[in-house]
Amino acid sequence: MMTYALPLLVAILALLSVYISPKAKAEIGFFQGSSPTGTTPTLLTLVLSQVTTWIFARSLLNAAILGYYYGIWGTLAYTAYYLSFLTGGQIIDALRFKLGYNSVQDFLRDRFGNTGTRCYNFVVGLRLVSEIFANILVIGVLFGAEGSSAYTLAVIAFAAITLTYSMLGGLHASLKTDVMQMVIFLIVLVTLAIIVFSSSQIQFIQLFDKPFNITEPGPILLLVAFLQIWSYPLHDPVMMDRGFLADRRITRLSFLHAGWISGLCILVFGSFGILAGVHAQGSESMNDALTRILGEVPMLLFSATLVISAMSTLDSTLSSSAKLVAVDMRVISPTIQNGRLVMLVFMLLGVGMVFLGNKDLFSAVAVSGTAALYLAPVIFVSLWANQKYIPTWSYLSAFCLAVTGAAIYFFESSGHTTWLGDAHKYTKLLWITLIVLLGGFAFFLFGHLMMKAEKTATTA
Repeated sequence: MMTYALPLLVAILALLSVYISPKAKAEIGFFQGSSPTGTTPTLLTLVLSQVTTWIFARSLLNAAILGYYYGIWGTLAYTAYYLSFLTGGQIIDALRFKLGYNSVQDFLRDRFGNTGTRCYNFVVGLRLVSEIFANILVIGVLFGAEGSSAYTLAVIAFAAITLTYSMLGGLHASLKTDVMQMVIFLIVLVTLAIIVFSSSQIQFIQLFDKPFNITEPGPILLLVAFLQIWSYPLHDPVMMDRGFLADRRITRLSFLHAGWISGLCILVFGSFGILAGVHAQGSESMNDALTRILGEVPMLLFSATLVISAMSTLDSTLSSSAKLVAVDMRVISPTIQNGRLVMLVFMLLGVGMVFLGNKDLFSAVAVSGTAALYLAPVIFVSLWANQKYIPTWSYLSAFCLAVTGAAIYFFESSGHTTWLGDAHKYTKLLWITLIVLLGGFAFFLFGHLMMKAEKTATTA
């Protein structure tokens, strides 16, 4: 049944998305999401768009896999990343409404010159490509084994479908399709949750099967999440872009409501992985365990949620890619045609990574999240404290340290190196995160003290 149902679902979603996607007629709609009449998104539209663009197919699968291996603590660790909506809302409020900047790049250019924007654009570009790669990868795995003809066809077809309707209307079209896709996603997720928790084999208490142990991977990853959520939202252009679309009240509320709704969705979906881990037999995989205890229809719904979330995330990611290159980086003229060309390039990069890149889904999150840690002192010192006396070398040093940490984690988690010993990869990630954060703040502190000393000497 799933052989025919999933392709049919993709086809229906694609047709609906194309049908409701208005073709862009002006650059302001394509890049900034305004309607043809110039109106901004409503609170409901913005909330649903925020939620659906952060409930990636990869995120859902990660939450379930972490629950399968590490119980409730693994799923909670991934859910904790959704506190980024709360920190992200505060970042946008300070950046846009208190300091009056029109983009993250404008702020960084003002404080750190071209070095500030170049470093940031590098991390953001890495984030966008990893999003495209990871979500398309999930779709390929749903349709067939890696390397099979079904896998390859699913990757190429899904990429082509999403790219086609994304090109039609840019960010404005993405906002409209996000609402439709999110409503369908919620209906499917609620239906799946009712089926799962009404099963005679499932008991709610089973979610707490694994006790808390601070030395286990789940709780350690939870600590990592609490450290990374301060910088994580600033390096996500999809979230940041939606912070510049509406007035202050709607923007604040959209981040608040998107936070608890998306976190709840991730927690619910991750619980399916927890239950699969409780009932797994021998070396049984998560999907095999779920299929055995639930049956084919719930597993079809399980796969459907991944397909819907992948499609809703990809169109928003492509829209942000176009805005990044044409508007924020100013590499090319911000025309609709150029925006579509950028979308094509980013999609090709993402698809290329599916066939050539690392297949560890969490690595895609952790690598970009670790690289973004250099933004933590920027947020605390330069943004929230509005401290202007920070030299560019402090910013650049923090950036280099974070990128080095991200590279080390990538090689360690992929098994290419064992520089950090034989500890679990999340333990390594925790130590890397702590070192990058402490080092970044140290660079900012020393730079600030040096600038103050120089200024005092000059005025004396």
